[in-house]
Amino acid sequence: MTTASKITMVRVVLIPFFIVFLLLSGNGGANADMYRWVALAIFVVASLSDFLDGYVARHYNQVTDFGKFFDTLADKLLVTACLMVFVGQGRMASWIAFIVVAREFAIMGLRSVAATHGRVIAAGWSGKIKTSCTMVGLIAMMIFPGVQILDTIVCAVILVTTLYSGFEYFQKNWDVLMPGA
Repeated sequence: MTTASKITMVRVVLIPFFIVFLLLSGNGGANADMYRWVALAIFVVASLSDFLDGYVARHYNQVTDFGKFFDTLADKLLVTACLMVFVGQGRMASWIAFIVVAREFAIMGLRSVAATHGRVIAAGWSGKIKTSCTMVGLIAMMIFPGVQILDTIVCAVILVTTLYSGFEYFQKNWDVLMPGA
């Protein structure tokens, strides 16, 4: 297993710890703030490890199919875990989380179909902006719990960037689904 893949696997292993601490932070007990900061630290470390494993993979020629798959999976699992906890805490509507997850499945499906045609669909700018907005927004929600207007704004930004990037991926790659049409 390459160094880059090991970094990715550490990110996957961090996710259950992140979930536990974020859940504990929502219980309002005496240690809620400490749990929240631990959850935030885990989330930030896991998020930054995404950049690190990508750098290591490219710089040291460690790009593998395993790494490509698990890197993407780790990112989706981390974000989905955070969304689900926020839904459970009443800080995000379940339908917004559903749209985010559905978009991820749809793009994975589109990429799978494209791959059968020998085509690779690279991440577009709108997808990168969506990911950045989502990560920054979720971090802001962890830093400032109980600020309803912030939760609402973050949820709106995540929803808009998710929908826009999803539509853009399909608009630019629709021909993959309709060969010969």
